[in-house]
Amino acid sequence: LLPILFAEAQSDQSALLNETEWTQPALFAVECALYRFWESLGVIPDYVLGHSIGEVSAAYLAGVFPLEDAARLVTARAEGMQACLAGGAMASIQANEVEVLTAIAEHDESIYIAALNSAAQTVISGDVDSVNQVVADFEEEGRRVTRLAVSHAFHSRHMDSMLEKYRSIL
Repeated sequence: LLPILFAEAQSDQSALLNETEWTQPALFAVECALYRFWESLGVIPDYVLGHSIGEVSAAYLAGVFPLEDAARLVTARAEGMQACLAGGAMASIQANEVEVLTAIAEHDESIYIAALNSAAQTVISGDVDSVNQVVADFEEEGRRVTRLAVSHAFHSRHMDSMLEKYRSIL
C-alpha cells in the first residue's frame, strides 16, 4: 500500500486509489494508523464507530477481531466490491434526507441514499443517469454538489452481487 499511498500525483500508481480494491485497504490502514497514533499520545476513546470500511476499522480497534481477521475481511470486501457492476455514480449534495428522498423517489430504485454526513449533507449513489438528473436538479436550485471520484456506486444495489460471498467470509 505504501507505494500507492505516496505515489506521485497523476501517476498510474496514484490512480489506483480510485479503485476500491486498493482504496478500502488503504483507508483501513490509515484509519488504524491514526487511531494508534492518537493512542500513543494517550488519547483513548470510550467508543469507536465508523461508516462503510470505517465500521471494520472500528470493530478491529474495539477488539472484535484480531488484525489478521480484519485484514482478511477488508481484502475480501474490497475484492468483492471491485468485482461488482461498475459504471455507477455517487455525489454529495447540500440537502437534508427528506429533500433527497423526495428527489430520488421518481427514480424507482436506480438511486439510493448512501450516507447522511450531516443534517444538511446527503450522499447519493446509483445509476449514472439517475444520479446525473438528481445532481442537475439540485445544482439548478443553487445547491452545492460534489461528484465523488469512485469506481462504483457504493451503498446501492450495484453491490448486491458480492453480498453472499461476503456474508460467508463474515
